[in-house]
Amino acid sequence: MLKQKSAFITCRLYSVTVSTLKTLLILLYLGCTEAPLIEENTTDQLPGPIVYEPESTNESLSTITPCEDGFAGVYPCSGFDLIAHLPLSDFGSNAANDNWGWTDPETGIEYVLSGLDDGTAFISLENPEAPIYLGKLPSAAASSPWRDIKVYQHYAYIVSEAKDHGMQVFDLTRLRGKSEAEVYEADAQINDFGEAHNIAINEESAFAYILGSDLYHGGPVFIDLSNPLNPKIVGGYEEGGYTHDAQIVTYRGPDEKFQERELLFGANSHHGADNYLMILDITDKSNPELIQRITYENMGFTHQGYLTEDQRYFLLGDELDEVNYGLNTTTQIFDLSDLEAPKLHLTYRGQTPSIDHNGYVKGSFFYLANYTAGLRVLNLEAIEEKQIEEFGFFDTHPSHDDPTYNGVWNIYPFFESGIIAISDIDSGVFLVIPSDR
Repeated sequence: MLKQKSAFITCRLYSVTVSTLKTLLILLYLGCTEAPLIEENTTDQLPGPIVYEPESTNESLSTITPCEDGFAGVYPCSGFDLIAHLPLSDFGSNAANDNWGWTDPETGIEYVLSGLDDGTAFISLENPEAPIYLGKLPSAAASSPWRDIKVYQHYAYIVSEAKDHGMQVFDLTRLRGKSEAEVYEADAQINDFGEAHNIAINEESAFAYILGSDLYHGGPVFIDLSNPLNPKIVGGYEEGGYTHDAQIVTYRGPDEKFQERELLFGANSHHGADNYLMILDITDKSNPELIQRITYENMGFTHQGYLTEDQRYFLLGDELDEVNYGLNTTTQIFDLSDLEAPKLHLTYRGQTPSIDHNGYVKGSFFYLANYTAGLRVLNLEAIEEKQIEEFGFFDTHPSHDDPTYNGVWNIYPFFESGIIAISDIDSGVFLVIPSDR
């Protein structure tokens, strides 16, 4: 259970591991000492990251399902344990899609924001082994299998391909103190564009980027979030055509020519034609400048990608190359040391024919939503030497790994606790954590 009360008891716990497989960890209670009260937090002293520790006493052991002998319950796995599963029936929805996360800076409680066909669900991880569904923000228009969510400060920004959906803005601090499900209304609604496929946010610049909308031929739309509840469109870029997804950063990578510039790395595709990775300088919103277009072999539909933390490499996924060319899961890795002359560094092939979807880098790991193959995690420590290995996985779709559009749509790996939130199209929300935590 997450520890966050102003007064608490500190306990010394020791574990004895029983060698027999599938035997639970036995915790021996050796004694407790009362700890002093923690002073109330102020704006100058917010609490540090909360590390998840399974709730466990001598009366009640953890309910985590460990990954043992290649399975956590019925789910194939390696290196990741199952904390909890919330099926779609918990939300009254028919399908899941994107997800994101938010950590309350005052309480330290982590929340999952789960995209659904009919809205956005909010889930409290105050006790991750017993997550609480806090309710739903209904879709601003008809139901749609496409919804995307990002967070700036304590606001969630939500778009959908539902016709005339626009962008919903929701103040996440409204979730504080909630313990029961309710139906919410948006705090603001932006209708300057119709439907949109995606949204990306650069928190440093306080700008959101709408992708795949009715404006700028589907290219990025620049939205100023300096007033979070009153976002303003200030421009866009249409020369590159349809941008399916993008990562936007304040650049601090190896190319000295672009230091501190705001750069957009976009996955561009015209319905399967003219596929490429676009690198765009958007520092001046009134005059965006194309830096480079990058193509690759076996193109099907340039989908999404992410920079390594040093911003030297970009890991790019194509959503149709497995289907069109009979490949195993394929990730194209580009060396962007020279942004004007990028080069292919490595083509990584996964262990299954499953289609890759969204992937994110945290530290030296690449967390990939891999549809029917579930969550796959790659170790990038030796990426410079072109040595990529799979660290582990958690397969929420155990029936098969075929290249179909079932299984994991998105994952959120950025919680400080180490918990990873998985959004499975057919099965809802899974919470997993590394077995070696």
